[in-house]
Amino acid sequence: MRRAVVLPLLLAAIGVSVPVASAQDGRAAVEAFVARFSNVHIGDVVIDQNLSLYHPDGQCPYLSGEQRMFFKVPQRQRVEQTLDGQREIQITVGNKVWVRRADGRVVELPAVEPLRALPTVLVPVKRRAEELLDEWRARGVRTDVSHVTRVGARTVTVIGSRPGDRDVPAVWLDPDYGVVRLITREQLPNGAKLVDLTLSEHRTLAARLYFPYRQEMFVDGKLLMLFTVRSIAINTNPADALFEPASLKSR
Repeated sequence: MRRAVVLPLLLAAIGVSVPVASAQDGRAAVEAFVARFSNVHIGDVVIDQNLSLYHPDGQCPYLSGEQRMFFKVPQRQRVEQTLDGQREIQITVGNKVWVRRADGRVVELPAVEPLRALPTVLVPVKRRAEELLDEWRARGVRTDVSHVTRVGARTVTVIGSRPGDRDVPAVWLDPDYGVVRLITREQLPNGAKLVDLTLSEHRTLAARLYFPYRQEMFVDGKLLMLFTVRSIAINTNPADALFEPASLKSR
């Protein structure tokens, strides 16, 4: 995978699963979660975080750096990244991505779907339950299948798989924290891969909405990226010009 600007995700210990739940149970879990922050207003998020990229075997990092990520509801994001002393900036608007390379070149790239969709996983405000379910179905998750399992001391609803299923698209939904794991099959630059995004170490972001301060991305079972959040701010109203592709050429 090329060393371009990317966004974060992470893993938790998997406990013993319990019987299969109905599609209605999965939908009810999503509706209950969305209802928790129906009155929360978040228009934008600014995140400062550390990033580590791991060797293909997933055992140890070989590059590290820092990121500042701006996300503006609903589908605009900007990531300023310094990795191995090289600075890059990425702007995503909808499904279009522009990157300013360390050498000053600006190129347009196809969106990497797990990373493009990440902000709506991390901060799912202004979303209805049906919208989330539709998004997950579009990513190959069977929303008519679910079961309940344990992650450490917490009970989560797994939407998209039955007990014992492995390597199938699924969303792990904690009743308080929201999505703690998202498993999908994705077409990445180096081919079709199983992508496992996990989120943990949640802290309060606003009212009853939590944010994961540790995020990991696994590809075919091997750790590829680790993000650890240093600070996060909401509703600071970053300038719209930051999300304009033209801003990449003026620097």
